[in-house]
Amino acid sequence: MLSEWLQTSHYTVVFTGAGMSTESGLPDFRSKNNGLWNNLDPTRLASTEALNKHVDEFIQFYRTRVAAITDYKPHKGHEILAKWGKKGKIKSIITQNVDGFHQEAGSKNVAQLHGTLQELHCQNCGKVYGKESYMEERYECVCGGTLRPSVVLFGESLPEEAFRFALEETGKCDLFIVLGSSLTVTPANQFPLIAKENGARLVIINREKTELDAYADLIINGRQIGEVLEEVDQIISS
Repeated sequence: MLSEWLQTSHYTVVFTGAGMSTESGLPDFRSKNNGLWNNLDPTRLASTEALNKHVDEFIQFYRTRVAAITDYKPHKGHEILAKWGKKGKIKSIITQNVDGFHQEAGSKNVAQLHGTLQELHCQNCGKVYGKESYMEERYECVCGGTLRPSVVLFGESLPEEAFRFALEETGKCDLFIVLGSSLTVTPANQFPLIAKENGARLVIINREKTELDAYADLIINGRQIGEVLEEVDQIISS
């Protein structure tokens, strides 16, 4: 069914969440077994308050996260999406993930709703640095300001340009595919509903049920995203 819809769709948009990243080996935030927040307070470590008042803890936490995206790589699901993008099968990707794996796999037209760990910037002057600065234990800008990852912290708004792009793409699509998102985080979880309201088919592929399953035209639970995409790719490529 998904392969048929993908082949007949005129404008397909993909929305990815933490489940896409965990298949590369990265821990997520909220899983019961190894979620990053299980033994940590996000308001202390991943917030504007942490950046301003607990900067050493903030840096060490994010240095660990930057190291993780350096150690792990995109999986076959990322690569298939990039392949589909090049062939025009999908038009854009909206992601909640900050690992940058979609771009690393070769995808273009990616809206990073929560920013990226691939870049750092100075909290004072805004100068952009590569993530390598953290790995080389360089945490200060030439102006003396603190280098921070270019992610959305608790207490900050989503990047306006990425949000606007995601909204425009969602409004254009006739097929909206969710990959690995619990769809609990607002306002990002509104995009599937907006797509449905505009007449698009909604597909949700996630290990567990989501709060928006009732709106979906197709639900696939309990499977690896990479495996599902590989099966679809074999069908549409044959």
